[in-house]
Amino acid sequence: MEVSDAKRLRALEEENAKLKKLLAESMLDVSALREMLGKNF
Repeated sequence: MEVSDAKRLRALEEENAKLKKLLAESMLDVSALREMLGKNF
């Protein structure tokens, strides 16, 4: 593996971590909204 490959891999890993965090936050939002809707109706 060359240095450029290692840098690209690191960048992809960082992007993947950010996307996973965004997905988890979105799933929590959806879960909270569903819970609120369930209580109101």
